[in-house]
Amino acid sequence: MKPELTLDPENWEDLRRLGHRMMDDMFDYLRTVRERPVWQPFPEAVKQRLAEPVPQRGRPALEVYEQFRRDVLPYPPGNIHPRFWGWVIGTGTPLAMLSDMLASGMNPQAAGIQEGARYVEERVIAWLAELMGFPTDSSGLLLSGGSMANLVALAVARQAQAGFDVRENGLGDGAPPLVVYTSTEGHSSVRKAVEVMGMGRRNLRQIPVDAEYRMRVDALRQAIAEDRRAGRRPICIVGSGGTVNTGATDDLAALADVARDEQVWFHVDGAFGALLTFAPELKHIVRGLERADSVAFDLHKWGYLPFELGCTLVRHPGLHRDTFAVAPSYLGATARGAAAGGVRFADLGLQLSRGFRALKVWMAFKTHGIETIGRLIVQNVEQVRYLAALVDAEPSLERLAPAPLNICCFRYTAPDLDADSLNAVNQEILWRVQESGVALPSHTVLDGKFAIRVANTNQRTRREDFDLLVRTVLDLGRAVVAERRPTPVTTQERV
Repeated sequence: MKPELTLDPENWEDLRRLGHRMMDDMFDYLRTVRERPVWQPFPEAVKQRLAEPVPQRGRPALEVYEQFRRDVLPYPPGNIHPRFWGWVIGTGTPLAMLSDMLASGMNPQAAGIQEGARYVEERVIAWLAELMGFPTDSSGLLLSGGSMANLVALAVARQAQAGFDVRENGLGDGAPPLVVYTSTEGHSSVRKAVEVMGMGRRNLRQIPVDAEYRMRVDALRQAIAEDRRAGRRPICIVGSGGTVNTGATDDLAALADVARDEQVWFHVDGAFGALLTFAPELKHIVRGLERADSVAFDLHKWGYLPFELGCTLVRHPGLHRDTFAVAPSYLGATARGAAAGGVRFADLGLQLSRGFRALKVWMAFKTHGIETIGRLIVQNVEQVRYLAALVDAEPSLERLAPAPLNICCFRYTAPDLDADSLNAVNQEILWRVQESGVALPSHTVLDGKFAIRVANTNQRTRREDFDLLVRTVLDLGRAVVAERRPTPVTTQERV
């Protein structure tokens, strides 16, 4: 008889030693992160080494780990570095790294049977609901990120507001078009959700914004009235709590008033801005969020936790469950045993199998405390105000939008360059900043102007890092502009 196989190690002590080495290496990696470039281009030679055939036969774990250290670990996106300010990406923490290890070691499916992972997640959801000003019995779900969180919330809004049973009947059959409203600065995930749910891009209204990039409430009311006259059915207003481009926050209280008057669902995409509720000094910026029917946000942004970690909260638990619950025999509740009380989280989203995301939240909140996380959020905002002041003080730099939160958009300027040339110069500056490894801002385009965009959700950043960024942009700007200008022809050269 053949021996039966297992993937457990033959020698646990060898794996223990390797595991301790991995942990030591990662602690050193995090501790010394400031000493390394933020980002570096991925070498072609490493790409070729990673382009391996399917490994039919195994190799010793130590050899595989050594390849990881050589070919993977030196080439991160950079977001753990103090001078990473691209897109809106958080840093993670050493404690949360360990939490993920513990969660993987337990390896629960986290669908919500009678297990520790279920009750930790339920407690985390209750904490988050309280912090957002929602009733503590609100329904909620931890997901991969804000995109999925928006999708889940909009699916609940569609089922609740359609006027018919979408799950049973689908769209069509003479039903009026269902319309969702967001601003022109709203996140692309809202558009994707509307498309994937079959409502069609033409039924997403992108409402114009004011000079501060906030949704115009007057234009929203007008759009809703026009859609009703045309026989369409408005179902949901999506307010932004911190837009990705500039960090603008819609007047959420005013949007809540419109939703109440029009009797439509009010959802807040608070991907990072919703976490301002952790900071008493800044909480007023998202006033009105507590009146929403649902809110989506990411804890892997301004919660400083590792990927993947988004959340949807829904004020109406019954409507949330009615949107997703199914009752196959294998998921039915039992009077006793592991399935007593049903499978909690499988009824609140698309996933049945889920990772134990809640553990790192639970451990981080209990270890650091919400007060500390809130102070870090305030610190990030103050640091960006410092950067904005540096930009405003430099004649060769121009701020391109207000900086109300943690995002600052600016560019290098030169008086004799036209608009297209300035855009090309700033694109080149950005590339050189990134490729130098000094810092990693990202970019956007505002009113046709290419902007160097800094989004600070970084728990490791210091003010001196912004001093270095500004010096680097000025130096590179002068160099790039000089390269573009023709070299004067001397008298001797003419001869």
